[in-house]
Amino acid sequence: MQKSFTYEQLRKADVFRIAPGDTNYFAILFDPANSPSSAIFVIEIFDIGGATPPNSHSGAHEFFYVLHGEGIASSDGDELAIGKGDALLLEPGSVHIVKNTGKSRLYTLTVMIPNEEFSELIRSGERVALDETDLEILTGAAA
Repeated sequence: MQKSFTYEQLRKADVFRIAPGDTNYFAILFDPANSPSSAIFVIEIFDIGGATPPNSHSGAHEFFYVLHGEGIASSDGDELAIGKGDALLLEPGSVHIVKNTGKSRLYTLTVMIPNEEFSELIRSGERVALDETDLEILTGAAA
């Protein structure tokens, strides 16, 4: 049985904001463009007060794991407060929003299976960079 191993360092990740007015951005860890995966794995970063637009995915499950910060997730009208260590799994077709309600940025590990062209959407956006705060939070260097 053949095994494979893929490694991506956060400092080398491609980082994008989908549209100039968006209040969240994505550091792509693995996606179909840089790995053999049919899923996409990103660190999603929400500015203070930032949120996703209402959205749904016809055939994909979307998973969020909160790494830092706090917010509210809503799905089909139900709301749930989220914070560090919380995990969400959204079913295909669920209309959902994730919003940062905290006093710092909200960081989630976000996975969508299958990719359902989410990677292509992210990569079509504006290239941005992680700042020192992002790197401190995500590498565990923040006090």
